[in-house]
Amino acid sequence: MSTGLIALLDDIVGLAKVAAASLDDVAAQATKAGAKAAGVVIDDAAVTPRYVVGFAADRELPIVRRIAVGSLRNKLLFLLPAALALSFFAPWAITPLLMLGGGYLCYEGAEKVIEAIWPHEAQATPVAAANAAEFEDAKVRSAISTDFILSAEIMAIALGTIPTASFWAQAAILAVVGIGITLLVYGAVALIVKADDVGVALARNDRPASSLMRHDGTSGVDRVLRGLTRPLGRGLVLGMPPFLRLLGVVGTAAMVWVGGGIIVHGLEEFGLAGPAHATQAAADIASAALPAIAGAAAWVATALVSAVLGLLVGAALVPIVHRGLVPLARAVRRTA
Repeated sequence: MSTGLIALLDDIVGLAKVAAASLDDVAAQATKAGAKAAGVVIDDAAVTPRYVVGFAADRELPIVRRIAVGSLRNKLLFLLPAALALSFFAPWAITPLLMLGGGYLCYEGAEKVIEAIWPHEAQATPVAAANAAEFEDAKVRSAISTDFILSAEIMAIALGTIPTASFWAQAAILAVVGIGITLLVYGAVALIVKADDVGVALARNDRPASSLMRHDGTSGVDRVLRGLTRPLGRGLVLGMPPFLRLLGVVGTAAMVWVGGGIIVHGLEEFGLAGPAHATQAAADIASAALPAIAGAAAWVATALVSAVLGLLVGAALVPIVHRGLVPLARAVRRTA
């Protein structure tokens, strides 16, 4: 074999190794970025099922699919190019925008906590529609609009975790995060909205094995299995309402935790390190008190302090939004 061919093969192997390392790095950073956006992801999964309430069972999955397609369009066609342009032309604006998104998360979480403690009548926005198709279209548009805000936060948080990556690496990581989170969220939503239907089917089916195998009659396996499938079905039907309430609580907690953490980190970058020092001190105390689980204890302490700070920030923002920004937005709409 000629020396030139050997050198060419060495170059090909080297390029393959570089490409593999780059793909591994993209996957690792995409995973890290997705984990940082966990609070928004949980909130997205908690919010979306409400948009299919009131529709026939055969329309639930098509509605979820339409919202998921709209979410992908939001992320890949609008938010990803905007994030890349921001990173290229105004990287100094990433931290302030992240803090703005963190403040929004804190506000949303604090408002939900206040509503849970002091319930008040919600101001419903009626959706005018001449028929079922128009009503569905209006609901889908509303869901996609809400998703745009949540997706913007996800992409901003993801961008904030990869500020030193190259342009194309940023594009690949944001695309992976956008697609992966969309599939995760709306796959979970699809399972949630159909779980009660699956439960009813299991609870009513006297022939679980035979119907699955498409056999006529009833077998001994059916008699054994229905002792398991019927309770499982009833458990799904009865368990989904409290599960959705729990998901809402977890989503609220995740919002104030993630939002508080973003603000603490942003303040530290601007030279205000007090909150970051307090968070680190709490983590050190927790890890010293529980050395057997030092890592987990430090993480829980950090999350709790971040959540408390986020709740305080959100509580301070609630009157500003309701008494200042909302009336201002209404005035602008009236004059437009």
